[in-house]
Amino acid sequence: MAKITRKPAPRKASVPKKKAKATVAKPKAPAKKSLKATKPWTPAEIHEVFSRFRKANPEPKGELEHVNPFTLLVAVVLSAQATDAGVNKATRALFEIADTPQKMLDLGEERLREYIKTIGLYRTKARNVIALSAKVLSDFGGEVPRTRAEIESLPGAGRKTANVVLNMAFGEHTMAVDTHVFRVGNRTGLAPGKTPLDVELGLEKVIPGEFMLHAHHWLILHGRYTCLARKPRCEVCLINDLCRWPEKTV
Repeated sequence: MAKITRKPAPRKASVPKKKAKATVAKPKAPAKKSLKATKPWTPAEIHEVFSRFRKANPEPKGELEHVNPFTLLVAVVLSAQATDAGVNKATRALFEIADTPQKMLDLGEERLREYIKTIGLYRTKARNVIALSAKVLSDFGGEVPRTRAEIESLPGAGRKTANVVLNMAFGEHTMAVDTHVFRVGNRTGLAPGKTPLDVELGLEKVIPGEFMLHAHHWLILHGRYTCLARKPRCEVCLINDLCRWPEKTV
């Protein structure tokens, strides 16, 4: 029987392996300049800032209209996420007929809503105002309390509300931090902070006591009319030579 021979199968040509692409490290973006890394304000500079504010406006006033501590409390509660001008427009007629906790309760939530319906979140705010009026009567004898903790215990009132009432109604040296004060504290480098409380405590630490009664008004007005969020008016700023903001335009 003939011997069968098999030819070996041809070997497959080896395919060279692809070389791994060399990874090129992307250059790191330059770190954003932190206000905390800027040169700290000196006590002399801070005194100069508030001296200028005082000279330009010796007796600054809050822009929320009110007739007594109770109406101030109500106005501040209503001003959350609303403008002072919008609140004033609604409360002028309201405070003519309801300027005490008892009168506000007598008015009632439904009628109160009609007075403040042009203000954002007016339904929730009307409910809070009626509830805080009842609590002021039941827990505090009809008088607005004079401690931060007690004011914060009222429906709709937080730390900023308490600070405004304590300062404007009772002359306490408090620092109410709204969006304007928060921006000025961070932008100028006076009191950098991630939260309103950080900025509040930072400002209280550095502002001399002789200026504290009016300090929050000066800072609010400065942020509202000069140190604007989108287009700050650095060219007319009273403190542009001292401000630490790296993007100021003068």
